Amino acid sequence: MARITAAFGSSHSVMLVTEAEDWIEKFRVSDRRMPLYGRGGETLTYDGLLAAAPADAEDRVTPEKMIERHRQTDASILKLRAAIEATPLDALIIVGDDQHELFLDAMMPSLAIFYGDTIRNAGAPETMPEDWYKRAQMRRREPDGDIHYPVHGKLALHLITGLTKNGFDITAVKSIPPDQHEGHAYSYIHRTYLPARKSLPIIPVFMNTYYEPNPVSPSRCVKLGRAIKALVESYPDDLRVGIIASGGLSHFVVDEELDHGLIEAFRKNDLDYLGALPPERLKAGSSEIRSWICAAAAAEGLGLAWIDYIPAYRTPALTGAGLGFAQWS
Repeated sequence: MARITAAFGSSHSVMLVTEAEDWIEKFRVSDRRMPLYGRGGETLTYDGLLAAAPADAEDRVTPEKMIERHRQTDASILKLRAAIEATPLDALIIVGDDQHELFLDAMMPSLAIFYGDTIRNAGAPETMPEDWYKRAQMRRREPDGDIHYPVHGKLALHLITGLTKNGFDITAVKSIPPDQHEGHAYSYIHRTYLPARKSLPIIPVFMNTYYEPNPVSPSRCVKLGRAIKALVESYPDDLRVGIIASGGLSHFVVDEELDHGLIEAFRKNDLDYLGALPPERLKAGSSEIRSWICAAAAAEGLGLAWIDYIPAYRTPALTGAGLGFAQWS
């Protein structure tokens, strides 16, 4: 019998592929064009956030504090990489979101699973973009050319058929066009955590988190995670399966209250709390918290071994990302 033996979570923010100097200087410009939302789901502006910022806002984004948070983030990434490398696995389910990489508004599935034999991550372009932000995004691609990563197609197909029988509407993806490649939620995991395990088969699970009208509700994420766990356990082969949430936590407005509530729920395995999260709090980058809810539900029966959290403020408007890294075992 197959079983989920480990679970992980990792942010995949562009902050993780930029330098401390970028945190200090460049996000003050780029965050003016980011989608910003309040706790009620209302649209905010950078200037409005800046005007309403608390008196200590500038003190939270001094160069010294941002350099220290950057160091903490690097340490957490190395810690999680070591944990994944030390965990015996026969397959890894990656739950992430697609941001107009494979799916566009013309066809936006709520849930999709890839079940081809391999999935391609594209090589970085020979001429990197001049824009620093786009150049950082290219670091999630392969520096030495395309890589076709293995997929556990049989287990993926088992999940597709089983979830469909259980009332989930799953878009089954067997191949992608030659001009497309795995999105950043998946390439970041490959490039950051699996460089020593390129042969480990993955199962890409795509979840619409960003885009109306059909993002997955938090309660549905809980049901999905539990259903994935049950289906893995019904798979006849003896496999050690891991699952990793890619994305989150709160961003582009850092919401420490939301993040600490999540962390406490992960520690207590409080899936009722996670399933009852108001969708209006899960806008823009914070929407990727849905992947963590799914992974936490699939990890039911395991315990949260550790979680690192860095509230990575990057502007005096207190924009940035709540960066999270975790292991269940």
